[in-house]
Amino acid sequence: MPGFLYHTCAVMRREATRLARQPMYLVLMVILPVVSFTFFALLFGQGAIRNIPIAVLDQDNTTLSRKVIQMIDETPTALVAYGIQDMTEGERLMREGKVMAIVLVPPFFEKSILSNTQTHLENYVSGTNITVNGLLSKDIQTAVTTFSAGIQLQLLMKQGLTETQAMAQLMPVRFDKHVLFNPHINYGYYLAPSFMPMMLMIFVVMTTIFAIGTELKNATARDWLQTGGDSIWAALIGKVLPITAVMFLISLVMLVINFKVVGTPLNGSLAVILVGTLLFILSYQSISVLIVALLANLRLSLSIGGGYSVLAFTFSGLTFPIMAMWEPMQWVSRIFPFTFYTDLFVDQMLRGTPWVYSLPDLCYMSLFIVLPLLCVPRLKRVATEEKFWGRL
Repeated sequence: MPGFLYHTCAVMRREATRLARQPMYLVLMVILPVVSFTFFALLFGQGAIRNIPIAVLDQDNTTLSRKVIQMIDETPTALVAYGIQDMTEGERLMREGKVMAIVLVPPFFEKSILSNTQTHLENYVSGTNITVNGLLSKDIQTAVTTFSAGIQLQLLMKQGLTETQAMAQLMPVRFDKHVLFNPHINYGYYLAPSFMPMMLMIFVVMTTIFAIGTELKNATARDWLQTGGDSIWAALIGKVLPITAVMFLISLVMLVINFKVVGTPLNGSLAVILVGTLLFILSYQSISVLIVALLANLRLSLSIGGGYSVLAFTFSGLTFPIMAMWEPMQWVSRIFPFTFYTDLFVDQMLRGTPWVYSLPDLCYMSLFIVLPLLCVPRLKRVATEEKFWGRL
């Protein structure tokens, strides 16, 4: 055992020298991750979608039509940016991507309301962006509903009812909605904590594959193995541990940006998040070792590793819930540690879940760490046989 530790430390010293001498490591492990974290912090700094431009065609041009347009403009999401003369102009603006919705106020709008005749407003939504269109439709509908309720309230009060009686008749059933874990509907609270770990994951995979792949590409694998006393375990552990340490420190930068700059709340256990982050890094390093050991080709390993990393976000359940996926796809989502990490992150960050409920996610991520056991004999072979060296 002392010999194993000695050779592991020798490989770690060798790897630390390589990290310091090759600029690519600085780029992959420090510069690009910090830049990407900063980018997403700035991107989601506003927190919520605001002032989406819409066009309005007012064919009535009366006091009440201008009032309803004003109420739509005062909603958080909609911004009345264009007053158009006909629907052809509105269609052109929408095709050019300058507006996301068109609101049509029909002729005789005010006259119909004053004569107690039903009228309508038409809303044409682009449909190209589900999130934006959902928010726009909701806010415009809320504005129109509030406007209609105000009209009905005035009519009922003119009939002699008090305001309380009129409201009770207007809304006999009151619906109260309570958003528990993200009451401000802040997109930064769930997008930043998902995109930042995704970037961390990508750079962990790229760096680990690059570190082992360059040993094969540059035909230095035998020297690497000999430094480890011909123990593939000592050589492997000594190589990945410095990368683990640096990436864990970078993950701390990610957490600081997340909680202090973006302002994401921390309602659960920071200790669980830190343990989960370390397991997250180790799991993707293990997957990277498996990929490069099986392929023994730096360029192909980087391509496969990058593709696998990017797919993780699709199956994480952040945009399309896992429970709503086709059942085979639900099983596919479990081959990505990112799925369990984001679940843990959301539980501890927003929901304030007791730490014991995050244990399954920690255990699932721990299972990925045993993957090198499946490929260590193969890795030793590619590190000792010259036919695997010198490949791009």
